[in-house]
Amino acid sequence: MYATIPDLLRLLFVPALAWAAYHDVRVRRVPNELWYPFVALGLGLLAWEYVLVERTSVFLVRAAVSLLVIPLAYVFWFIGGFGGADFKAFCVVALLYPTYPSYYVADLALPLVRTQLGVFSVTVVTNAMLASLGYPLALGLRNALTGVVSKLMFVGRPVTTHQLAEAHGSLLETPEGFSRGGLDLDALRMYLRWRGVTLGQLLAHPERYRDPATVPEETNDPGDGSVTTEEIPDPASEPDPREAAGEYDDPWGAARFLDDIDSTAYGTTPAKLRDGLDVITSQTRVWITPGVPFIVPLFVGLLLALTAGDLLFALMRLIGLV
Repeated sequence: MYATIPDLLRLLFVPALAWAAYHDVRVRRVPNELWYPFVALGLGLLAWEYVLVERTSVFLVRAAVSLLVIPLAYVFWFIGGFGGADFKAFCVVALLYPTYPSYYVADLALPLVRTQLGVFSVTVVTNAMLASLGYPLALGLRNALTGVVSKLMFVGRPVTTHQLAEAHGSLLETPEGFSRGGLDLDALRMYLRWRGVTLGQLLAHPERYRDPATVPEETNDPGDGSVTTEEIPDPASEPDPREAAGEYDDPWGAARFLDDIDSTAYGTTPAKLRDGLDVITSQTRVWITPGVPFIVPLFVGLLLALTAGDLLFALMRLIGLV
């Protein structure tokens, strides 16, 4: 392979983004320390290429357009469109890839398809969006192959309630039926840790834990909802539970939980938490959205951009729009 030194250095981000995507799928967390070296590398390469190579207004315009990806990504992160790791990955892509890199393998020049705009980060983002469109089809096919046919088969998958302790995403059900705004499973884990109970205990004795009087006076740090093998600390004290069902001012202690913690628990409200707990304690299987982080299609989009180039531009060219 032949390429300039800046373009070869940019390839270092590919395995790093692959690891970040894998880690985000497994535990929904990516260490912040991963991004700092690549932010520094991106800023350094911007200065290197402008001072030593380009020195043109075209380069500055393309770099400015690329950096516009950052505030756009921030807006999507702010409204909850994707997570913090997705936003940080977008920022690095915008810094590292303002213009098209060039790689020569034998007689082949990569990327194969280049846009007239010439901003490579935009190509990565549009490729990622196209890649994300294929996910519902893959999810539906997976469900169909396992014998699961439902109106939810393209947006979620069924799991047993005991599997929720290590699942990611959010519930697709409320007591009223299907909903895309169900309880976030990270928030569920935060609630369980705060109370000092396991999911198994909650499912075995729902009426006991629905009584807010069984919330101990000294609760635990809820953490961030990540899957962990650590034991949930035993509560310091717990009143004698009442087994009979009853009407309470604060069922499950949901309002106290959100008042007590220094977090929004991923946008959870007392009503949403109560609805989610009612669903999982009344059924043995529930539908969840896998909630695949956008960093996964972003990685796929980067691989496609480095090799095939801009898929949207190629499609538009094929049908005669450009």
